[in-house]
Amino acid sequence: MTPNSPSASAPSRRRFLASTAVAAAAVAGGMPLLTACGGSDSKDREGTTSGKDADKLLPAFVASKFADPDLPSKNGSAAGYTGKVELSALAASVADKLGTGTPFKIMSPFWGSPPKAGCTYYTALDKAAGTKVTWQNQDGNTYGQKLGAVLASSSIPDMVVVPSWELVGKISNAVTAKFMDLGPYLAGDKVKKYPNLAAIPSDSWRMGIFGGALRGIPMPTAAATFNIAYYRKDVFDKKGYEVPKSPEEFVSWAKEATSAKAKVYACGDMSWTAFNIFGVRPSGTLGWHIGDDGKLTYRIEQPEYLEALEWTRKLFDAGVVHPDDKARSGDAGQRFGAGQILMFNMDMSAWYGKTAEQAASNPDFEMGAMDIFGPDGGDPQLWASQPANVWSLIRKGASKETVENALAAANFAAAPYGTKERILVDYGVEGTHYTVKDGVPVKTDQGNQEVINAWVMLAAPAPYFAHPDYPDVARKQVEWEQRMGAFMKKTSTYGMNIVEPTRYANLNSQFEQLEIDYVRGNKKLSDVQQAIATWKTSGGDKLRDWYKKLIDKNGSGN
Repeated sequence: MTPNSPSASAPSRRRFLASTAVAAAAVAGGMPLLTACGGSDSKDREGTTSGKDADKLLPAFVASKFADPDLPSKNGSAAGYTGKVELSALAASVADKLGTGTPFKIMSPFWGSPPKAGCTYYTALDKAAGTKVTWQNQDGNTYGQKLGAVLASSSIPDMVVVPSWELVGKISNAVTAKFMDLGPYLAGDKVKKYPNLAAIPSDSWRMGIFGGALRGIPMPTAAATFNIAYYRKDVFDKKGYEVPKSPEEFVSWAKEATSAKAKVYACGDMSWTAFNIFGVRPSGTLGWHIGDDGKLTYRIEQPEYLEALEWTRKLFDAGVVHPDDKARSGDAGQRFGAGQILMFNMDMSAWYGKTAEQAASNPDFEMGAMDIFGPDGGDPQLWASQPANVWSLIRKGASKETVENALAAANFAAAPYGTKERILVDYGVEGTHYTVKDGVPVKTDQGNQEVINAWVMLAAPAPYFAHPDYPDVARKQVEWEQRMGAFMKKTSTYGMNIVEPTRYANLNSQFEQLEIDYVRGNKKLSDVQQAIATWKTSGGDKLRDWYKKLIDKNGSGN
């Protein structure tokens, strides 16, 4: 019973890249000693809040006491559950319904086809939680556009889910302006009314502080969350391929594995893997870091940034990337399942999702995850993910009854593994949405249609992996994160929920498309170099000065 297991759908670029909407993962410790930079509800909503100033805003932490993981968190990994849980013996994480039935609306990103309002799954969850939710599900691939329009309007749903990658432009400041301070309901011991929310790690809660107030209910993320290069292990075994252990080996293998005549190509666009191989920091606020030389730089200023792009371009130039990946059409995951490509980038959720998807039609299907290597084939330099990257927020002006019912829903969604609430959120109603085979819940067709990424977006427990039908996948997921986590380092902005000044809102907007164009041969290296130079003079250097002051005042995240 894990949020990503039964409801995983193939994410795209704008979905959960490091941690999926439906994947639970573990949290790393160690928070920077930060103070507020900018007023809580003043016109200046820029900066960050943590340390002692954050501590007084945070909910008390009370660990949940249900199932113990078979694989405890290590090196910033998720925890893992590989044994079967006796479904008839599941405990309730909340003794009484916390919702009172006050109706409220939730806007959330959604991938796939949303179930109909009033479907059996939604009805069952409302009944169990004591809530009455009207879901306003929006296409996850274009969610930022919808979110920006809604926040700019005077009509905001009672509860809104905001992913970190949409915190661009004016949206960051709008979060502070449009959503309420939840401190009066959750700070300190007040959170104990909502025991599952109290069990969310404090590091994750710190990431929910916007504008000096606790506004976001977090979805915890494992520090050792990295984009994965999946490979077709069944094909590798059959063909006798060795999993590459260096950039050179990768190119050599890719050329050997590609047969345009047979319509089999080595891989899709491997840009994300390239960034990991060459030690390029994540985009966004995590991209800032003070190096050993004492200089503060952004990711695009790293020499490794260009090296990663050049290596990725080699793959395109060599003709080993599938033509549809080059054209950015279709779904790389589907091509992977069909054997048209033998390796592709995706987040952790694909491991279970593809395994379950292929089980009936291709019983020999097996996928593995390539261990990340460094540019010389040695150890990689990987960068920790933030302790949370998705939040649910409640609009300012919501009634007390609305707030309490929204918190009741989030508390239900955050139920830990081994509870009645968790299986209801993840699988729905037995006999309708799932059946039990050999002690394992298995989704029905109706379950696959209705029990998908809605309730899991509101909150999540401390991160974990558990797939009762494929326990070996959960084990491999945790072990991969543990291996990769050994090479992980935190950037200087780790653990900080930073709101940048709006005057720099569009400063980085060109680089994603530029990267896409360059690796496909549509732009020159000089175009990328010029863009970096322009970035510096058009605001990058001033933004650097802003970050210097913030870090000098608040301390470094590493």
